[in-house]
Amino acid sequence: MQNILVTGGAGFIGGNYVHLQRPNTNRTVINLDKLTYAGNLATLEQCMGEPRHIFVEGDIGDSKLVSELLQKYQPQAILNFAAETHVDRSIDSPASFIETNIQGTFNLLEATRSYWKELDVPAKAAFRFLHVSTDEVFGSLSATDPAFTETTPYSPNSPYSASKAASDHLVRAYFHTYGLPTLITNCSNNYGPFQFPEKLIPLTILNALNGKPLPIYGDGQNVRDWLFVADHCRAIDCVLERGRPGETYNVGGNAERNNLWLVKQLCSILDELLPTSPNCPHEKLITFVQDRPGHDRRYAIDFTKLSTELGWQPQEDITSGLRQTVQWYLDNSKWCDTVTADKYQQQRLGVAI
Repeated sequence: MQNILVTGGAGFIGGNYVHLQRPNTNRTVINLDKLTYAGNLATLEQCMGEPRHIFVEGDIGDSKLVSELLQKYQPQAILNFAAETHVDRSIDSPASFIETNIQGTFNLLEATRSYWKELDVPAKAAFRFLHVSTDEVFGSLSATDPAFTETTPYSPNSPYSASKAASDHLVRAYFHTYGLPTLITNCSNNYGPFQFPEKLIPLTILNALNGKPLPIYGDGQNVRDWLFVADHCRAIDCVLERGRPGETYNVGGNAERNNLWLVKQLCSILDELLPTSPNCPHEKLITFVQDRPGHDRRYAIDFTKLSTELGWQPQEDITSGLRQTVQWYLDNSKWCDTVTADKYQQQRLGVAI
């Protein structure tokens, strides 16, 4: 039996990762989440009450709580998904990004280091600390630049990406300074089930269903590499099980598309699935809005290292992934209503450790 501590496991990527673990009867997940606006117990509804899923409400910045969890459950791995992630929010209010992404990661690393150094030699060697990061730390690419690799210099352009870059550097430093067996993954833009509706894809779907404008920044030509979240979660397991400590692995979807193409594709899928909708054709709802400050033009991920060394490839292409995503939001209106309700902002549920 293996215990793993997952931080941020009620959020989008972390929640999908927790769901991916459910068939694994040899693994127990201790799920630590602060339950901010983007972390929601509705995402974990199918997991709550299962003996191999232990949910604890709390903050990675709470060193005492983290240390107690480590001592009680003796995990063989820690996966850090906990982060503030929305660029627009980081522009409006950067303080929480510094607190969670930098200070929180530091506190988590310190608690982990204290726990790890007391393990016996075999347990020390087997232990892993996996930090989930983003391609935004690398900055922006032109249309002709090669894709980001693991050796691309960091050049963050928003408070969000700067805070994630700082957390990456801390994780790397703890490997080189203390020998803590760390791993870092830098992923491209994720999409799929359970994504909070402030992000482009779920926002577009829900606005289109309600006949609201579909806002696109600038000229809509900003390019992202789109990665289906289940593929990302499988990549994380691949890195956790076979990655080399101290290494970084890029994770991408091999699907560079601009925002305008993406929104039009979502509209086309909705037209097909909801032909009697009064909002058809949904593309008529597209509205161009003023570009946000520091908006990176293009991201692209080269995941050759992950593919060559560890044998990972995405299973979904952009067409199948988007169709699954649209269908999921159509089938899960209750979840959408729950996470967007104002009353959820005051909800604080959890269990004692």
